[in-house]
Amino acid sequence: MATTNNSTAAFSELLAIAHTGAKGYQEAAEGASNPQIKAELSHLSQQRAQFESQLQQQASRLGVAGDATGSIEAAVTEAAAAVHRGWINLKSAITGQSDAAILGECETGDATALTAYETALKADLPAEVRSVVEQQHGQILAAKNKITLLKGQAK
Repeated sequence: MATTNNSTAAFSELLAIAHTGAKGYQEAAEGASNPQIKAELSHLSQQRAQFESQLQQQASRLGVAGDATGSIEAAVTEAAAAVHRGWINLKSAITGQSDAAILGECETGDATALTAYETALKADLPAEVRSVVEQQHGQILAAKNKITLLKGQAK
């Protein structure tokens, strides 16, 4: 399946975002004190790991290298790096922080992820890949809204 450079770069970016999101949510779950918030963040970590797996399956269909841990040249794009920095900042925010602060960092990470997904949806993606990306975008939006709600309750 032929792809354009912008679709390959956008797709590679999504792989990196899913990978860092799964790790970020795992760290957030470990740092949360409220059992409900801890469970939700753990669920979202698993969701992002599933996203990464789905994207890797689609990557093979696109002919894009599917290893989000560093072998994708385009995964080092500025937006993917910004998402990674955001999730790394979460680790430092967790120590001694409230659940509301942790949720705020998660909210920021999801906002950045949504922007990357919207960029990818503007790229020339094959229909079946676009469907996966659209579905994941919707789930990230729902997660961000739930995080915002939880953050309001945690204050």
